[in-house]
Amino acid sequence: MLDLLLSNIGLLVTPRGAKARAGQQQGSVSSTARAAVGIEGGKIAYAGPGCAGLAARQTLDCGGALVTPGLVDAHTHLVFGGWRQDEFALRQGGAPYMDVLRAGGGILSTVARTRVAGLGELVARGKGFLGEMLGFGVTTAEAKSGYGLDLENELKQLRAIRELGDQQPVTLVPTFMGAHAVPAEFSGRREAYVALVCDKILPAVAEERLAKFCDVFCEDGAFTVAESRAVLARAAELGMGLKAHADELAAGGGAELAAEMGCVSAEHLIHASDAGIRALAGSGAVAVALPCTSFFLGKPFARARQMVDEGLAVAVATDFNPGSCPCLNLQLAMSLACLRCGLTPAETLTAATLNGAAAIGLASRIGSIEAGKDADIVVWDAPDLDYLFYRLGSNLARTVVKAGAVCADRPAQPNGWRRCGQA
Repeated sequence: MLDLLLSNIGLLVTPRGAKARAGQQQGSVSSTARAAVGIEGGKIAYAGPGCAGLAARQTLDCGGALVTPGLVDAHTHLVFGGWRQDEFALRQGGAPYMDVLRAGGGILSTVARTRVAGLGELVARGKGFLGEMLGFGVTTAEAKSGYGLDLENELKQLRAIRELGDQQPVTLVPTFMGAHAVPAEFSGRREAYVALVCDKILPAVAEERLAKFCDVFCEDGAFTVAESRAVLARAAELGMGLKAHADELAAGGGAELAAEMGCVSAEHLIHASDAGIRALAGSGAVAVALPCTSFFLGKPFARARQMVDEGLAVAVATDFNPGSCPCLNLQLAMSLACLRCGLTPAETLTAATLNGAAAIGLASRIGSIEAGKDADIVVWDAPDLDYLFYRLGSNLARTVVKAGAVCADRPAQPNGWRRCGQA
């Protein structure tokens, strides 16, 4: 007998497979009307038409709604101290980000607040953020360090991420990002800080097994291509997977470096060159687009349409952080991916589920609704994908199932699609 049966699904939409869907295949999703999903032991046991002959200890009537895999937010800076609303007016006045950073704001401002925050405070804040994310339909998220920028505080951030993974339902994938900025105490001594990251911090992170991946901010004013290569090479020696913040502020060879180093993902890519996009397509990396950051900063959007057409696998994530994207609503990022990045609704669903899972090394376990995968599922207050992305800014996640357990549930919205005569 099944543990849980999702019955009366109006439309079940999911990508399929155990790896990223690239190019034309990204928009190839399975759509099943009048479907059901059976769950046993936290895994999907059945997903298909009808529910005749299926018995379960608990049944969830989906009321003819849309059902998809749980969302995967493959790029967040979840653990940090303080906020940076004091920079909002500066940005609105036209101050470039790197100018804010050089003046001691930006990342360095958050570093100062994170360093004085205790582990318990970081965990408590993170739990609040993750509860909100779960309510938006996010069942798995990546979480980066990078606001400690010394041995003690980078380890503190990563330990907070580990504790958060144990204390609430959203699965967390930790990423070390000590090469996020050069801290103030190393001003004028960049080489010494890169050496500290490679020789001291990375080995300590590896010894405690605190991070699955290593990321680096490869950007003018942050870390050069050569410095980024050194950090990523050391991380690879220590057994970590590789990621790269690339070409966010200018085309600087970050995408090409990510391809060269075999990074699992290259992220931001707002200014990635045509050559960089082609290099990534040939490397098998996932391109992670972050449209909420572009929207918040008033910057161009990543050329996700071209990336898909060039054969890349594209993921969509929030980039939740206190400075350039204080938004953890992945639904909004998905709508913007359609409206400003040129993705279709089907491509966007894949971007925020299976391809997001591939960007954090979990596509064999999550990201699609198929027998044998983890039962991470969202029941939406929507009849179809078009409606989901059309309702810009509204939270349409009605019921969130994580590993077979109902973790978030709320009544259907009174102004929802059923009131328009759709059933």
